[in-house]
Amino acid sequence: MKKAADLLTELSRPSNVATHSSMALVGNVDAAGADEDKKRKEKELDALRRKPKLQAIPTREVGSFQLAPWDVLHTLARAVALARRGAGRGLAEHWGSLKYSQALTGGSDVYMKLSAEGRENADYYKALQSDELGIGFGLALAKQVLTRRYPQHIVSIVPADTALRAGWALTSRDKGPRAGYRYRPRFFAEVWKPGEPSRVFPIESKGNHSNAATSHDQLASASAHVEAVHIGSWNETPSLVFSTELPADGPLTIHALHAAGTDGRLNHSAENTGRNLDYSTEDANFFPGIQPPTEGDRAPQKEPGFHVTPERRRWFGHVLARTAAAGLTAFAGDGEATVQYLTKRQGNRHFTGFAHAATGSVQDAREELLGIQFVGTDHVFRLNRTRVEAFSGVAEGLFRHLEGGRVEQYRREVYARRDTWPVDTWDNKWHGPVSMSPDGSVLAMRVLT
Repeated sequence: MKKAADLLTELSRPSNVATHSSMALVGNVDAAGADEDKKRKEKELDALRRKPKLQAIPTREVGSFQLAPWDVLHTLARAVALARRGAGRGLAEHWGSLKYSQALTGGSDVYMKLSAEGRENADYYKALQSDELGIGFGLALAKQVLTRRYPQHIVSIVPADTALRAGWALTSRDKGPRAGYRYRPRFFAEVWKPGEPSRVFPIESKGNHSNAATSHDQLASASAHVEAVHIGSWNETPSLVFSTELPADGPLTIHALHAAGTDGRLNHSAENTGRNLDYSTEDANFFPGIQPPTEGDRAPQKEPGFHVTPERRRWFGHVLARTAAAGLTAFAGDGEATVQYLTKRQGNRHFTGFAHAATGSVQDAREELLGIQFVGTDHVFRLNRTRVEAFSGVAEGLFRHLEGGRVEQYRREVYARRDTWPVDTWDNKWHGPVSMSPDGSVLAMRVLT
């Protein structure tokens, strides 16, 4: 059994991460989709509408990819901050990433892979582990791809279900005309710069403990999920799909494809309206369905899914920005600050009321990490019998803007600081791994002495 201190050192150690995106992969995924459609036809089920013309992502965007395991867990933790994954809200959401503290191993001269601990999970937990680590790796690569593609912008990851619920009823629990369609992306990436229109990329990210053939099937399925949201023109929404292969032997590999598109564009929220991101928003009740182009004087029947039509662009940008703000305040453990950013259908009631510190996140911790003051929340647990402390938070100045409802000011300041965050993965004063994100969030862990 490794000492906790040694495990923390391994978490901070960057490794090469294998990525795969090629024309051969496109062909294999197309074939997997055709095979699935054949099986659905035999069962008298409709063929799935998948993203047309998936393409390989250029090597300049996916190549030279390095991550520390702690960065992967930070990405996963931020992604599920609004997921409501357990009754003990704060503990469940933090544990969603921290439980993988011993699952990955690597080093500066090798490729990252599953550790012995990561390979020994029971069958049920293998499926959960591959799914959740698939989110972490896929979103980490998505941020690299989009940052390299748009170097003067910031990339915000937003949970798609939470964002879509502001406009559409997704399940029978939601009030309004229900979509009745289970295919939808798990995340959106908003690529933004203050004062300018942004672009949005639906993302689906999966994972498996099998082989490349399983990743082909997962990417074919993922293409149906991202196709379920159109932003602007028909079939012009750019998208990203990922499947992380986590074999028992050998390095893990992130298989990645994208769909090009000229749309996915959102108007700047304050453009010509005098209304900015600091204003709250209410639930809308849009009828589900994606409207194909008119053929002559006849409008074709709507396809299943969700359509951010041109007149909804400004509304959707408003929702995305405020949902991203909610994810940050929830990550810092402040339920009261989170409530203001979510609508009723998005689940604001889950962040109201008293939360006991043993079961919920409480924003009552302050730490200086790599010379920057953060506020947030912490949890104490045992790692190989040793008590350790995990801290998640947001840079204090940025958090105060979010706490006060000043999203516009937060965005201006975090954009100005986008290239100033430390890149170190270890803090000698804290005595543990530290991961900082351009959104101002941090995840850190140390042995308690």
